[in-house]
Amino acid sequence: MTGEITLFVNPTAGRGRGARAALPAASALRAAGYSVRTVFGKDAGDALARARAAVADGTGALVAVGGDGLVHLALQAVAGTRTPLGLVPVGTGNDFARALGLPVRDPAAAGRLVADSLQGARIRDVDLGRVGDRWFGTVLASGFDSRVNDRGNRMRWPAGRARYDLAMLAELAAFRPFPYRITLGDGAVREVEATLVAVGNGSSYGGGMRICPGADLTDGLFDVTVVGGCGRATLLRVFPRVYRGTHVEHPEVTVYRAARGEMAAPGVTGYADGEPLGPLPLSARCVPGAVRIVGP
Repeated sequence: MTGEITLFVNPTAGRGRGARAALPAASALRAAGYSVRTVFGKDAGDALARARAAVADGTGALVAVGGDGLVHLALQAVAGTRTPLGLVPVGTGNDFARALGLPVRDPAAAGRLVADSLQGARIRDVDLGRVGDRWFGTVLASGFDSRVNDRGNRMRWPAGRARYDLAMLAELAAFRPFPYRITLGDGAVREVEATLVAVGNGSSYGGGMRICPGADLTDGLFDVTVVGGCGRATLLRVFPRVYRGTHVEHPEVTVYRAARGEMAAPGVTGYADGEPLGPLPLSARCVPGAVRIVGP
């Protein structure tokens, strides 16, 4: 492995935590004997181009300093290559890091872990999801939760988790289940009324909402969580249980396991790692060992 490591930094992640977190991460890597260069971007497209250039130039590792949005960009640069990805998770959600069991919002500890793991060659292969040419690490969400994302993205106030909560209340007021057509790896077609369908490579989204609590990043399969066409009252009772993952015990919730899945529903946008992919229908496949992760 080359001695140069690339820090891929979102300076605005976590209200500025990204820029501050890059300093202890860089210090830990330099103390371990690595040369460090830092990559920013003027926008998402520019940032991705710079990350891909670093990978093409043979960087020893790409270390993403930010939240799930930046990790999503980093995955586009390293997936399918031999370049390992390190994480210093300092965003709002950090769900990919949570699934990997990495330190969250502790940049000094995360930086030391990356440095120690690189020195000890502690690198593991984990699965990713793929939709067309887009990779994702956590969950492909659609339905009620993606409608909440749509609304939250249009809002300018409030910030952080409160924006999501307010958007959820607004969507509840006009909520109706969606007619889904779901095709999984067994080829069976399921036409159902559903509140949401979540395709989980990882277990959580939205900062710890364990929508697919049994998902495993190394088994080559998605956990596909289908919440049936329940009414607002049932949804209000079931949805808070997603933080513990116990919603899957409710009779309106079904979990399938499959290496592939296609979802179709009118007027619904798909989001992966919290980033918009586009309107349904979307087809996803699980790619075993698609990315090399730095860590224990």
